[in-house]
Amino acid sequence: MAMKSRRTTPLVAWLLVVLLSAVWGGFMSVADAASAGDWPRFRGPQNNGLSAETGLLQEWPEGGPKLLWTIEGLGRGYSTVSIADGRIFTMGDRARDGGSPEQFVIALELATRNELWATAIGPPHNDGPRCTPTVDGELLYAIGTEGDLACLETATGKVRWRKSFPDDFGGQMMSHWKYSESPLVDGAKLVSTPGGPEAAIVALDKKTGDLIWKCALPDIGGRGKDGAAYSSMVVAEIDGIRQYIQIMGRGAVGVEALAGKFLWSYNRIANGVANIPTPVVRGNYVFVTTSYKTGSALLKLTRNGDGIDVEEVYFLGPKDFENHHGGVALVGDYLYGGDGQVNGIPVCLEFQTGKIAWKVEPPGRRSAAVLYADGHLYFRYEDGLVALIEATPEEFRLKGTFQTPVKKGPGWPHPVIHDGKLYLRDNDALMCYDLRRP
Repeated sequence: MAMKSRRTTPLVAWLLVVLLSAVWGGFMSVADAASAGDWPRFRGPQNNGLSAETGLLQEWPEGGPKLLWTIEGLGRGYSTVSIADGRIFTMGDRARDGGSPEQFVIALELATRNELWATAIGPPHNDGPRCTPTVDGELLYAIGTEGDLACLETATGKVRWRKSFPDDFGGQMMSHWKYSESPLVDGAKLVSTPGGPEAAIVALDKKTGDLIWKCALPDIGGRGKDGAAYSSMVVAEIDGIRQYIQIMGRGAVGVEALAGKFLWSYNRIANGVANIPTPVVRGNYVFVTTSYKTGSALLKLTRNGDGIDVEEVYFLGPKDFENHHGGVALVGDYLYGGDGQVNGIPVCLEFQTGKIAWKVEPPGRRSAAVLYADGHLYFRYEDGLVALIEATPEEFRLKGTFQTPVKKGPGWPHPVIHDGKLYLRDNDALMCYDLRRP
């Protein structure tokens, strides 16, 4: 399917190599943030919404940064983009050659925006896919809304292997919005969340798709519903135990990485509608948040023999802080994110105590996806407004806003920054803005 470009000026690859020992006053280490190179998966290499890019505009002119180009033709979907090795990867529902719609993984050449390939991996969904492809060298991994997990060659789009969450693992979702997870690559393993009774989380050989282990969850509490939720898992090493931390339909869980042993759970954070935001990990502490009148919690994990003990450090009710689906960013000692069910009220809260430093009226409407880069937060609102907010606990400092010219649906796809440029997916379209300082 041909792309339509509103501007034909080629996108020139702009490479920035950054060597950092600390970011933002020494609080955030380089290991915690994405490099200024590729953005190979949802919310960056560490799935934490942090970018180490520098040299970005510290304040926006009226109307926002310069729009470099807009392309259309991606199809329906809330997937954002991955960028690696000179290519843009995303997903979308669209028809092929005038036929019925299918769900595609799509690759574009970064410099020209020309479509390189599009591979169908499953049936379409009402409003398209949510997964963002995970790129790992010559291979990428994507999950369709019906639970079709596919491994593709990044150069050609050829399918190397595929699995079906329902058929191969008895997978099920907690509610009706279908599979939304972006898969995790950890060493030789591809780790994902079918949500099945005997295979809640599975680890596969990333090259062959062969099963390495599967983890069944015990009864972890009455809140929420059985099955996979809508979060994307993170990997952490806590007291010498490498583990995968995920939000399931019944709440937060930790699974040992080597053999898939269940380690711990926390049910209080679950709701029965949709558990969505990705956990945030620092040291032995895990911050979890969900919406639908639920709230947020900080957990302290401590090794106890071969297991993990969980202590609730604090719990914030929904009137204090609940994040719908835009995620949060941990910068220094403070968390930043949008508060409220179907809302994006800007909030800064202290990670260790839960004390709210500031909470203000939102500049945009409804939910907001959050990204951090170069001392600032990028709040992308559902109504198309994008806000630049300084990342400081001192006070709320708005440094500029703009409204995207394309509005084809809710602005839910998370913003991406790569080589000084801001990428915003809006359903069928993708926009690119120049954030570089003159």
